[in-house]
Amino acid sequence: MTSRHEATLAEVLESCRPMPLTEPNILKTLLSIQDRMGHVPTNAVPRIAQVLGVSEAQVVGVLSYYPDLRTEATGRHLIRICIGESCKANHGDRVLRAIREYLRAEVGTTTPGGPFTLETVSCVGNCAVSPTVMIDQDLCGRVTPSQIPSLLEPYRL
Repeated sequence: MTSRHEATLAEVLESCRPMPLTEPNILKTLLSIQDRMGHVPTNAVPRIAQVLGVSEAQVVGVLSYYPDLRTEATGRHLIRICIGESCKANHGDRVLRAIREYLRAEVGTTTPGGPFTLETVSCVGNCAVSPTVMIDQDLCGRVTPSQIPSLLEPYRL
């Protein structure tokens, strides 16, 4: 971990330190770290556990349970394609294939140079306008394969 990451981690952990007589919130702490650092470094688990006053196993348990928590850095932009039932029924598989072909990347990988990481997600709750693609926090509904280049181009900058 770089010294910049060490400083960021220390700052986040200090803000998440539990108050006396309160239970530590492992999930909130891990989400805060990920928000600031882009991921939760596995080598930070002992320090997180120490600051929160919990076991390393508890931290790893929460970290491994929630699929939105990641232990490796992502690209500058995270693209998540919904593969829920409504999106599947509305040809979300075609959208996924178009994104894979456009980026020349497989699900679970980051494109060379790091602009995009491609993931699937079980459901984003946008079923009325499926198929849905999330780019960072931006929700895009009724996506068609032909829209992929124009949809992703603004994020290439």
